[in-house]
Amino acid sequence: MASDAPRPKPARKKTKQPARIHSPQDAVCLFESEDEGHHHSVGSGFAWIQSRRSPVKNVNEDSAAIIPINAQSAVFVVADGVGGHSAGEQASRMVVQFLCETITAAIAGEQLIRTAILNGLELANQAVLDLRLGAASTAAVVEVCGSVARTYHVGDSGIVICGGRGKLKLQTIAHAPVSYAVEAGILNEEEAMDHKDRHLVSNVVGSAEMRIEIGPTVNMAPRDTLLLASDGLFDNLYPDEVVEIIRRTPLTSVAKKICQATKARMDGEEQGKPSKADDLSFVLFRQKPTKRKTTAKKKANPLLAHLDTYATEAANPDILPLRPN
Repeated sequence: MASDAPRPKPARKKTKQPARIHSPQDAVCLFESEDEGHHHSVGSGFAWIQSRRSPVKNVNEDSAAIIPINAQSAVFVVADGVGGHSAGEQASRMVVQFLCETITAAIAGEQLIRTAILNGLELANQAVLDLRLGAASTAAVVEVCGSVARTYHVGDSGIVICGGRGKLKLQTIAHAPVSYAVEAGILNEEEAMDHKDRHLVSNVVGSAEMRIEIGPTVNMAPRDTLLLASDGLFDNLYPDEVVEIIRRTPLTSVAKKICQATKARMDGEEQGKPSKADDLSFVLFRQKPTKRKTTAKKKANPLLAHLDTYATEAANPDILPLRPN
């Protein structure tokens, strides 16, 4: 005989909350990494950081970092080493290490984070030059304070900010001849992806002529996604493919899709699509979702009620007044 008793509802599966990091001492830095990524609550939102070695190399020359500032601010970094083996790895590591040092010192001395980022990149540039190994590195850096982001970059590691519906709010231009040709309309994206000079970079950390490009401030909405990535991503996926992947779904799902899509391209699984085996490093960031404000039911105002009555009587003289004259 079937029971009429209500069936208990299945217990909801508890989702693991990302670990909160608060200050530069809690910075998450990836060097020569090969892991499954890290999810953190930082500044005004949530971030994911991951770095994977190229399938055809023995050393990952990329470095990446999440550097917390305070409850509302953080700095994100991706650096792609150039020079082969330990030289490239050392160069990208120096970019991250010097940025951590100058940002920590800036907070202690109550200085601008913007100044700390520029100083960190300048110090890293000189340190890489002093190695005398022919090493170099790119640098993609974003400072996020509340809902405002500002970019700093050297080389061809890219930065993208897009909305939940796919609107591109910011995309840095790589410091490379092929990218300049695309910007000038000489090449389209498909031609650029297959160009023989795509590997050439005209501006790096580790050059006496290094220059730091500072981008405009961008106001990030709650559903906007910030992405910093090495060319292991941008040499394998077209810009519209990148935007389509990152614009929605949780950051953990976005990270998984990025890894799957780039691996398929690097392994040459898709005929006629770009395929370049390389290290892949990226950082994702989104603002914490804002709570919707519930509008409380307004209390009736006796004065307004009387005014409404007067207006009704004036418009309808045949109605008997509710008050004595």
